[in-house]
Amino acid sequence: MDQMLERLAGQAFYCFLDGYSGYNQIAVDPADQEKTAFTCPYGVFAYRRMPFGLCNAPATFQ
Repeated sequence: MDQMLERLAGQAFYCFLDGYSGYNQIAVDPADQEKTAFTCPYGVFAYRRMPFGLCNAPATFQ
């Protein structure tokens, strides 16, 4: 990250890549969806796409 910031320093233009939404493009295997389940007042839900914050999500996203 430091190297990237050094390369960007002093440049006139920057491009922002949305790494957060990129996780939502990766499907969670149906057999593993129950591992992402959570409960709320409206019921029990499980992710069908990879949510940001899973411990191995960054390695999978790369």
